[in-house]
Amino acid sequence: MSMQHSEVFSVGDGILAPNASWSFGAEVPKTFLEHVRRSVPLYDAGHDLICQISDFFVNDGSVCYELGVSTGELLGKLARHNAGKHAKWVGLDVEETMIAQARASLDGMKNVELHVGDAVLWDFEKSDMMVSYYCLQFVPPKFRQEVINRIYQSLNWGGCFVLFEKVRACDARFQDITTALYQEFKLKQSFTPSEIVAKARSLKGVLEPFSTQGNVDMLKRAGFVDIMSVMKYVSFEGFLAIK
Repeated sequence: MSMQHSEVFSVGDGILAPNASWSFGAEVPKTFLEHVRRSVPLYDAGHDLICQISDFFVNDGSVCYELGVSTGELLGKLARHNAGKHAKWVGLDVEETMIAQARASLDGMKNVELHVGDAVLWDFEKSDMMVSYYCLQFVPPKFRQEVINRIYQSLNWGGCFVLFEKVRACDARFQDITTALYQEFKLKQSFTPSEIVAKARSLKGVLEPFSTQGNVDMLKRAGFVDIMSVMKYVSFEGFLAIK
């Protein structure tokens, strides 16, 4: 007998998810930070690096965006890191429950705006910094290039786009190796084998990573010329693109 689509399975940290239907809504925001820290290598190190990168691009009067702001942790770090500059920090997320969690976490930060919104449709102001931290990989591929195009168009000349993504390997052998290495990483983070399998099943058709080259090609098609990799841990990579 085949499994029913409505069946849900534990993926760790009290989160339940059905086959091929992972969502960041419902109860996920409550334990999201614990879950993502155990799931993404160098998660906090990536935050710290992005804050350091912001020093080169954020000035008085800058407008800066984070797409897929989730609980607002990174946006809050960026705003506090640049507290001496009169910049505006705008966070977008399609999940109302994530934005509600972010509003509770960032309450009182007057230079931070949070909106329920889709980057494909959002009317961006001219900006000096755009950040997507493991978010674009969840945008359906048919819309992904359009999002990158809109990011490029929004940026002022000399502004930057910081893109962190899970990436696929360049060929089948390396993909097998990276998949196995990531499974070992998750086991060391105390996920059970059944939780690892359940999470992989839930992400089918939801998380669609591109290769390193695929991401670079998208950035180039949008108009970016100056692109470099700033962090990489097997299948997790951060890019810095400057307009």
